[in-house]
Amino acid sequence: MKRPNQAEFYVGSYSPEGEPAIHLCTLDLASGEMRVQSWTAGIENASYLAVNSVKNVLYAVSEKDEGEVYAFAIDPVAGSLTELGSRKTEGGAPCYVSIAPKGDYIFVSNYSGGNINVFPVNADGSLQEMSAQVRHAGVGVREDRQEGPHPHSIIPDSRGSRVLVCDLGLDQILIYNVEDGKLTTHREIELPPGSGPRHLAVHPTGKWMYLINELNSTVTVFTNNEQQGDLQILQHLSTLPDQHIAGSDDTGADIHVSPCGRFLYTSNRGHDSIALFHIDPATGLLQAEDWQSTGGRTPRNFAIVSGMLLAANQNSGNITSFTIDKDSGRLIPTGNELELPAPVCIKAL
Repeated sequence: MKRPNQAEFYVGSYSPEGEPAIHLCTLDLASGEMRVQSWTAGIENASYLAVNSVKNVLYAVSEKDEGEVYAFAIDPVAGSLTELGSRKTEGGAPCYVSIAPKGDYIFVSNYSGGNINVFPVNADGSLQEMSAQVRHAGVGVREDRQEGPHPHSIIPDSRGSRVLVCDLGLDQILIYNVEDGKLTTHREIELPPGSGPRHLAVHPTGKWMYLINELNSTVTVFTNNEQQGDLQILQHLSTLPDQHIAGSDDTGADIHVSPCGRFLYTSNRGHDSIALFHIDPATGLLQAEDWQSTGGRTPRNFAIVSGMLLAANQNSGNITSFTIDKDSGRLIPTGNELELPAPVCIKAL
């Protein structure tokens, strides 16, 4: 049970099916200390998680050759998980799951399968049969990473009338209309060749959207016209320091806007850092301010949890915690870390 001055979060990890895959952890908001409270096995490579708005259901993708998505009921007191069943995604390496604003559908992107899915949700949070699927086609300029489509994330807009799909292989954000669980193409947003669009973050005002590009370690700023379902590019800038000589292991991974809307953070694998950008409140444009080591290797994912930032370092098997300076947005290491095998997704409860 959560105590005062304590937050809870789930961690998804790359793990064999019989080993712990999803951990429920606690975060001490005074010290930044983290502890494992319980764990769940029975799902292989739980690489991305989503918790619904009423916090009674968690969804997790199983990133394997024949992908699946699982639903789990969340115990209201203990936070422990009880499986509600799973569905096949009909594509390999599902790497993202998101939930419609009303909680009536979930959306999945399959990285190696090149397809995206829609699943209706029952009243108890369990999943119905797939209601829609779209397979992308095409190639990008990078033969080593863009030999075909690779949808890496899929997020609904605030009204649930559209979803935005970042396809790393095609250098596109594809926008689909969602109606009665079906998808129709609305618009395609082109990114510079070789960018590798990965994840999106929406500003709290809804005015702007921010994209982390994996392959060239950049962030792209857009104006967000949700009513028209359109994005207009305002800015591209590097997520790495000017003095850093980028190598083949330097790839952008995750992106989040602070709840106050003043700061943007991105994670850099290879450089193993979290980049801090200040957001201009009038224009949404970014100014690079700082880079903080994550205290580990390969920060695939991070999360802002109750005013603190937690970084999941996949290859060093640890999660590190940081306080956030309220004035500057800079990250201050707490000195605490939690050892977990291959942590790759953090979601607050």
